[in-house]
Amino acid sequence: MRLGVLDIGSNTVHLLLVDAFPGARPTAFASYKQQLSLVRYLDPRGAVTDEGRQALLSFVDEAVDFARRHRAEDLLAFCTSALREALNGPDIIRQVEQLSGVKLQELTGEEESAMTFFAARRWFGWGVRDLMVLDIGGGSFEVAIGRNEFPDLAVSMPLGAARLTKDFLPGDPPKEALVGRLREYIAGVIEEPLRQFADQVEPDLVVATSKTFRTLARMSGAASEADGPFLVRTLTLKDVRKWAEKLVSLSFDERAHLDGVSPIRAPQLLAGAVAAEMVMEKLEVKEVRICPWALREGLLMHRFDRLLRDHDVIDDEYAGVGDVDALKENLHLVPPAR
Repeated sequence: MRLGVLDIGSNTVHLLLVDAFPGARPTAFASYKQQLSLVRYLDPRGAVTDEGRQALLSFVDEAVDFARRHRAEDLLAFCTSALREALNGPDIIRQVEQLSGVKLQELTGEEESAMTFFAARRWFGWGVRDLMVLDIGGGSFEVAIGRNEFPDLAVSMPLGAARLTKDFLPGDPPKEALVGRLREYIAGVIEEPLRQFADQVEPDLVVATSKTFRTLARMSGAASEADGPFLVRTLTLKDVRKWAEKLVSLSFDERAHLDGVSPIRAPQLLAGAVAAEMVMEKLEVKEVRICPWALREGLLMHRFDRLLRDHDVIDDEYAGVGDVDALKENLHLVPPAR
């Protein structure tokens, strides 16, 4: 079955099409995306400008056409913090549905965190008992921990890399005093949410998702994404701290020449590094493992699970050999006492 997920994020708008079969690893079929940073289109009141609205409407129309041409059988569309929190967000969501027929689902911060955790759990499996997941987006920073498929605790904080850059770090490069103010702000924001994790068990593995963490790992010597998703990639607090200090003096152009840094992400890399450093320090995390799956993959896999369970739309033949026919039958009830 070909599933699609349309992600209206704070940094990018991205349609991902995946082929999914029972018992098989989901395989990416095609994707269509644009570097449309909605955070940059927010006016002083916190509303998306007309230019941003039109750019978003055009992309959704193109994405729906892309999904149709590539025979997607199911399309889930959602939006995260930038549109969810925009002053005119509800109006734009209604307009998207009116013009394209696509109903954008608004994810809360907790839902966003939980679905990213779900993706990481599927990637690393049950060989990890207690798992912690860190995720920096454009508008928010999520942290979750748990030992099941969904977390026991999930929080979302307004510390996305694009948001912090826009609000605190004007200039190329920004002045050191502004970085100090950013640190003061982050310290105040993380105090209460992260205090809740003190009551949780120490995780067996801490993983990180998102472009910011992947970029910092690449800058610190991890393998390129072009080498595939199955290589082990790690990022230490020591390296994050080093980059949070070094990036202060680098211009956007100088940052864009670092390994793994794209020109559009270069301006917000400093804010992302500072947020990552301070959250890792607060949680006493010395190292993270990079997870190639994140929110989109979590939503797709959970959607596939629900379709498989609740709807007669998927063949019950599983990939591979050795499936047990008796397991496909209805409940094998325990015989009553005689």
